[in-house]
Amino acid sequence: MSIRRSNALGTPIPSSEITPQHLVEQHNQSRRRFLTRAATLGAGAFAARSISGFIHPNAVEAATDLTTIASKYTLPDAQTPFNKATTFNNFYEFGTDKSEPAHNAHTLQIRPWTVQVTGLVKKQTVVNIDDLLHYRPIESRVYRHRCVEGWSMVIPWDGYSLSEFINFCQPLPSAKYVEFVTLKDSKQMPDLPSGYDWPYREGLRMDEAMNPLTLLTFGCYGQVLPNQNGSPVRIIIPWKYGFKSGKSIVKINFTDKQPKTTWNENSSEEYGFYSNVNPTVDHPRWSQAHERRIDSSAFPRTIPTLMFNGYSDQVASMYNGMDLRKYF
Repeated sequence: MSIRRSNALGTPIPSSEITPQHLVEQHNQSRRRFLTRAATLGAGAFAARSISGFIHPNAVEAATDLTTIASKYTLPDAQTPFNKATTFNNFYEFGTDKSEPAHNAHTLQIRPWTVQVTGLVKKQTVVNIDDLLHYRPIESRVYRHRCVEGWSMVIPWDGYSLSEFINFCQPLPSAKYVEFVTLKDSKQMPDLPSGYDWPYREGLRMDEAMNPLTLLTFGCYGQVLPNQNGSPVRIIIPWKYGFKSGKSIVKINFTDKQPKTTWNENSSEEYGFYSNVNPTVDHPRWSQAHERRIDSSAFPRTIPTLMFNGYSDQVASMYNGMDLRKYF
């Protein structure tokens, strides 16, 4: 399926929203380079820039550059180095130790890839990843990324607001939540840990999914996502703990009921459905008041954790009147 940019209501597009011609040309060139490289090397077999001792030599670690535009979403914080952000990962489908996804995720085949859109929408469809990638200009956004285990990073993610694609899908008024489903494939993920109800599922309330910060993500550091970081498409929700940001998504489902999510179902007393970063609500086994920031220094420094990970101005109003200890 080919997606073209259009107004979901069919009204004329304001001139201020029309992509400049030079950006169209840049994206066309980027796509041609991408498809040419894919055809030459075979699906999922892009050349990798290996980091000795950390990444499997066959891992998809630097598939190709992305053409990105600047974004208003940036931070003064020092960015986490690329080699650390791509070798210290949670992606249980490829191993439960932080170093294992970088070693094991080379088995993930990112082409061909489709995303199914289902549920309470006017446009139930199946979208090809390349059409999804080129639906809107890609922004480079620098976000804080906070893990529930107490460490954090600052990463330049590349994508566009999920709301842009949701508007294309035209959810029905009855749709109150969005569910994200990750790939489950025992051939590509031969060592899926037992004890979990695969595939991995996550979800958001509709207003959370429509918040401009919620990013439909295709890359990081100006490059296509490495497999271990959730290639070829994932969600980033910077005010929530990292496990809410589903990786390698194959299905987006719109529903009127709060979806069951993997970690909340597995251990509801430890992982709430909302999982907003909140330094005043501890995990049952550790404090959330501080975090270990992974940056270019030899040892992570400990810093105070900010409410909503520092994004209160943009997201706090969505939770007015809610007991954030009960709905953690």
